[in-house]
Amino acid sequence: MSSLTHAESVTVSATPEDLYDLVSDVTRTGEWSPICTGCWWDEGATGQVGDWFTGRNETPDRTWETRSEVVAADRGREFAWLVSGAYVRWGFTLEPVEDGTRLTESWEFLPAGLAMFREKHRDRAEHEIEVRTRAAHTGIPVTLGRLKEIAETGGRPSTS
Repeated sequence: MSSLTHAESVTVSATPEDLYDLVSDVTRTGEWSPICTGCWWDEGATGQVGDWFTGRNETPDRTWETRSEVVAADRGREFAWLVSGAYVRWGFTLEPVEDGTRLTESWEFLPAGLAMFREKHRDRAEHEIEVRTRAAHTGIPVTLGRLKEIAETGGRPSTS
């Protein structure tokens, strides 16, 4: 099985604050994520720690929604959330570097998530965990590439 944690980085020609504003706007997630096609905030949420949002995910095999809680919201430094408040931690950290910002996306399958998968999927649990793990490992570089493109082309993805 692939590692249950993963992180990759890219250098983006943008300020940490500008990148934070981009990655913390969950309503734009569908522009860069290969699986999450859209997100929306719970009523009254503004992206602060403790706020919740819903994300819609799509693969060729299925479509599903998850709710996530913001667990880090430090402008210019870190934005992170927990899927279902405990199952998987996703996040972005931002570090100023000479050429702009080192943007790191990280992912971790947490013990509560593994337990939920084992209870829900029983005999197929390890397979389902591996499928999600592979998706994170392959999706992170795609996401980072799209975020770099969006940030360096004025905020919108190219149409090519």
